Amino acid sequence: MRVLVTGGNGFLGRAILRRLVKQGHIVTSLSRHTHPELLALGVHQIQGSVTDPAVVERAIQDQNAVIHTAAKTGVWGPGDEYEQTNVHGTRILLAASKRFNVERFIYTSSPSVIFDGHHAPNLSEEQASYPKTYLTHYSRTKAMAEKEVLLANGSGIWTIALRPHLIWGPGDPHLLPRLWGRALGGSLRLIGPGTNLIDTTHVENAALAHILALENLGPNAACKGKAYFVSNGEPLPIKDLFRLFLEAAGINQAIPSVSRTFARWAAFFGEGWANLTNQLSEPLLTRFVVDQLASEHWFCLDAIRRDLGYHPEVDIALGLLGLAKHLQSVKEPGATCTLSIGS
Repeated sequence: MRVLVTGGNGFLGRAILRRLVKQGHIVTSLSRHTHPELLALGVHQIQGSVTDPAVVERAIQDQNAVIHTAAKTGVWGPGDEYEQTNVHGTRILLAASKRFNVERFIYTSSPSVIFDGHHAPNLSEEQASYPKTYLTHYSRTKAMAEKEVLLANGSGIWTIALRPHLIWGPGDPHLLPRLWGRALGGSLRLIGPGTNLIDTTHVENAALAHILALENLGPNAACKGKAYFVSNGEPLPIKDLFRLFLEAAGINQAIPSVSRTFARWAAFFGEGWANLTNQLSEPLLTRFVVDQLASEHWFCLDAIRRDLGYHPEVDIALGLLGLAKHLQSVKEPGATCTLSIGS
């Protein structure tokens, strides 16, 4: 097939493109910047934004499928910026897909679209519902876009939304560098005892789910018009998860803990000060991050196994070995892990 991947130079986008190329698909990447790895793979790259209708139409014509991973991420920043990219950009892609008769549309969503701050153990799609309010513009706008993608299913286009949870792996520029940087800077904390179970998703498993969605979507597919949780299916206590990720980077240190009540009040005042002073950078702690760190969120994978045939290829143990090997390979002799992980 001819497949367009938005955000193709991102962490997940590159993993998806590698698989598509290996399978022999003709692939195009739409992102703000070109990437040497994609050039080496022979991927056709179009530089631009999903919010530009002219760029989107140029990228999407003659495509059989769209895998839409591009998004504005994070837990802080002006709401209109999130709406422009996550909502308006998705609408532009959907409209162009319909105009140019694209049959398959795979949307990368997030479990945060249904997160209400409470425990969500073994949550299934049937049990999950959108909350009335959100603590971040990211979650709110991703939910808005997900709804529109699923409603667009039919009339010649088949759609699906995938909700991978906490993607990590070699080359991760987001989750792991943030964790390592906080640990090295002395600001990493557990919220509560750290016994709450958390699901994560190795990047190769997240990419696999997108490929399976591409292969399964069709007029009679059970998955069309639906959203699916994606994870490794190996929930661990967050204190153990933190320890394993730190050890992979050669960081061996105890992680102090604070109560959820204290952390939430600190986050409340930190957010208030940031808003009062028009602070652009994310506060050290936000209520959303506190709730994420203190609550259980792991997911039932029965639906995605049944409808897409999803079975994770890289378990946590294997993923950690690959991660540690990658970190060793990018270090200079005698250098510390801070050279490769940033802050």
